[in-house]
Amino acid sequence: MSTPSRHVGGPAEGAGPTVARMQLGARLRGLRIAADVTREAAGYSIRASESKISRMELGRVGFKERDVTDLLALYGVPEQDRTELLALAREANRPGWWQAYSDVLPAWFLNYLDLEQAAELIRSYEIQFVPGLLQTEAYARAVIAIGHGRRQKREIDRRVELRMARQTMLTRPGGPRLWAVLDEAVLLRPMGGRAIHREQLEALLKLIEAPSVQLQVVPFSAGGHAAAGGAFSILRFAHEEVPDVVFLEQLTGGLYLDRQEDVDQYAAAAGRLFIEATTPERTADVIHRALRQL
Repeated sequence: MSTPSRHVGGPAEGAGPTVARMQLGARLRGLRIAADVTREAAGYSIRASESKISRMELGRVGFKERDVTDLLALYGVPEQDRTELLALAREANRPGWWQAYSDVLPAWFLNYLDLEQAAELIRSYEIQFVPGLLQTEAYARAVIAIGHGRRQKREIDRRVELRMARQTMLTRPGGPRLWAVLDEAVLLRPMGGRAIHREQLEALLKLIEAPSVQLQVVPFSAGGHAAAGGAFSILRFAHEEVPDVVFLEQLTGGLYLDRQEDVDQYAAAAGRLFIEATTPERTADVIHRALRQL
């Protein structure tokens, strides 16, 4: 699977407010610099502080359409050229479909779903579980019950429902591609019992035939490897204004890394994993071997 090129354009299909804010903020920063306007002067023009402009340009706050209009006027953007950026401002304030699950999910994970839905390529490494985007309903329920077993059944049902809904993006036209590497232990750990685990492995055999999915396995024989530190995901977006993001899920929260040096380090680790893992063509053989051991 080759790394996709990026382009400049309007909101990505399926994108939510976080990515739209990041894209719009980067575009506004570029226009401000090109117009030789300081952040202080930009803030004054919309009755805000310099720090507010900084947060806007980083995509960390929402946008008022009036503020965007005033900034575009200050930066000398002709009215006929403002349509696309104002559309981005409206997109940045529009909740994604996953917000309907805010009653059972923390804000930090809703932000991840926002990024995930807008990604063009998701590269991930897993050491304990099959990636959520490839889980069967029964396997997902078993995994969710580990961390939320004391919650009410309705909440667990809602979390499972959301996980299944997320998976539809892999078959959506223009949806992201998933390039995942699993530690061999994932295939041998009978999550939820042998019957559920068998169903999951059989589902993987079908899923790896999809053009949007590439799956590799790091065998035990590889010994120590590039990602010994733990699971991670790297999300790449279609728009060059939005930087790659590394996501590390933790027990009580999520960590997002977008500094270039951090992203580069994880990208290098992912690249080495793809080399150390068995080739995609051999993945089915590895899964069949795991099935025979159940």
